[in-house]
This record gives sequence, C-alpha cells and structure tokens, in this order.
Amino acid sequence: MKVTIRGEKTKITQAMSDYANNKLAKLDKYVDNSDNVNANVLVKIRNHQDKVEVTIPLKTFILRAEESQDDFYAAIDVVVEKLERQIRKNKTRLQTQQLRDKKEFAFENFEDDDNEEEKEVIVKRKKVEVKPMSEEEAILQMELLGHQFYLFKEADTNAPTVVYKRKDGNYGVIESE
Repeated sequence: MKVTIRGEKTKITQAMSDYANNKLAKLDKYVDNSDNVNANVLVKIRNHQDKVEVTIPLKTFILRAEESQDDFYAAIDVVVEKLERQIRKNKTRLQTQQLRDKKEFAFENFEDDDNEEEKEVIVKRKKVEVKPMSEEEAILQMELLGHQFYLFKEADTNAPTVVYKRKDGNYGVIESE
C-alpha cells in the first residue's frame, strides 16, 4: 500500500512517516493488489491534540477513519484498529457485494471472529414526506425534531438532499447527482 502523509499546521517527520507506513502495512493482508492502493493520511493539530484522518479509496468502497489523541502515534494506532474493525465488521456484506463486483479484499486473511460478526437488522422503517425547502429551513426542521440529519428536496433543483450535524457542531450537506 502506498501511503501519502501530509500535515496541516504541522511538520511531518521521517519518524512519523515511517510509523504510519508500518502501521498501515497491517491492512495490506486484507486488500488484494495492495500495491495499487493509495492510503491518504492527513495530520492536523486541533486544540493541542493530533487529529489523524486516514482515507483509503478502493474501486467500490472507501475506507475512512479519524481519531484525535494527545499523541500522533497513539492516534495512528487507534485509526488502524478502527479500519480493521470496519473491514471485519462488514466482512459478510463485503463478500456478498463482491459476488456481484470485482474482488478487492483477501478474505482468506480474516480470522473467524464470531463476536465481531453480529447480525445487524433493520428494526424500524419509516416513510417521510420530502418537501421542497432551502438548506436553512432544513436545518431548522432538523433542530426542531432533535435529529442528527434531515432529508429534504432542494427548492431550486428539486433534488433529494440530506443536511446533517457534524461532530464539530457545524453542518454538512449531501447532494445527489
């Protein structure tokens, strides 16, 4: 796996780069043709903590995790654990998806961990009326309902759009193409 590491408001040392490369190399065993895969690592300093974001774009999936810790090395450790957990947790879904698509993961390298593969089921289904409105109106509706996200139709384009509350307290918008 090729690792691209960059820092925002921080200088990346050779030791940091080597550590990130060694830790992310643990994921090579889960990905087929790992030599053709790029892992993007972004290191930021936020409130006296190192925030590490790792994004691994694959052909049909994007693996992504982020973590903030007092120490860069601790943050990398936790991010790699999160990525491994994501792959293990979604192993069954990934295998089913890959029956229809190209194979991207080397499933023979997974240990069978029955505790990790808990059956997730949909416990509630809800139909909502999606009304045309502006983003500001959608944010207000979301806040009034006390939800973390809100589905609406963009007033100008009539396209389905989702507004959501981010961890940092700001808002994000997901638009359809």
